[in-house]
Amino acid sequence: MKRFSTSLTLVGVLLVTVAISAQAPQGGGRAGGAAPEGRGGGAPQLPAPKNLTFFPKDFTAQQILPVMQNFNAALGVNCGYCHVFDGPPATNPKNDFASDDKETKKKARVMLALARDVNMKLQSELGKPAAELTNVQCITCHRGVAIPKQLVTVMMETAGKEGVNKAIAQYNDLRKQYYGAQAYDFSDATLFNAATQSLAANKPDDAIAFAQTNLAYHGNSARSYQVLSQGYQRKMDTNHAIQALEKAVELDPMNQGFKNQLQQLKGGA
Repeated sequence: MKRFSTSLTLVGVLLVTVAISAQAPQGGGRAGGAAPEGRGGGAPQLPAPKNLTFFPKDFTAQQILPVMQNFNAALGVNCGYCHVFDGPPATNPKNDFASDDKETKKKARVMLALARDVNMKLQSELGKPAAELTNVQCITCHRGVAIPKQLVTVMMETAGKEGVNKAIAQYNDLRKQYYGAQAYDFSDATLFNAATQSLAANKPDDAIAFAQTNLAYHGNSARSYQVLSQGYQRKMDTNHAIQALEKAVELDPMNQGFKNQLQQLKGGA
C-alpha cells in the first residue's frame, strides 16, 4: 500500500472520494466494469488490471476501479470513451480494458502525466506538503465534459464552420443540457464575448445575433446592448444603434462611456 499512497500524493487526479465516484455516469457501465450482483449475495471477483503503464503495475482491480469512476465523473463519459468496452459485467469477454487501440486512452496517459508533473512542481516550488496544496485533477479543467473548451470558443468555431444560427442553436441545446452544472459559463459573458469577437472579425450580423440571444437570457446586460449598438453601427443602421445604446444607458446610467458614445451617435445622426 505504500506505493499506492505515494501515487495519491503525487497525482492530484487520484484524490478520489466516495462522493465523486458515486457521480459516475450511468447507462454505459462504469470503468473497469460495474460489479453486478453476485450469486449468494456476494460480488464477483473483478479481473486483475493489465497493461498498466502509468499506474503501479501491482494495482488491484479494487484500487483502480474508483480511480476510473472518478475519471468518468470528471469527463462526463463512460468506460467506452477510452476503453474497448462492450458493456457490463467486467467479465464480458468482449471488453478489453488492456487494449491501447483507442487514441483517447493514449491521450489520457499524457494528461495524467501532465497533471502529475504540475502537482509535483507546485509541491516543489511552493515548499508545501501535498496535503496543503490545491491539486490539479481531471475535473479542474474538464468539469464534466470530455473536451474542456470554453463555451465562447465552441460558439465561435461553430459559427465559423456552420454559421451563426447553428452556433446559437448549439448554445441553446448546451444550456438545456448543462445549465446549473459547472461545465460551461452561461453568464452574459460568453455570448457578449462572442459578439465582440464577431465585430473584430467584421461580422456585424453575427455580433447582432449573439447579442440578441444574450439579451433574451440576460435582459439587464447593459454591455450587450452596447455591443448590439456597435453591430448596428457597422451596418449603418443608426436608428437601431441609437435605440440599443439608449437602453444601455438606461440600464447603466453611471457609465459615462455609454453616454459619450450615445451623444456622439446622436450628433452624427
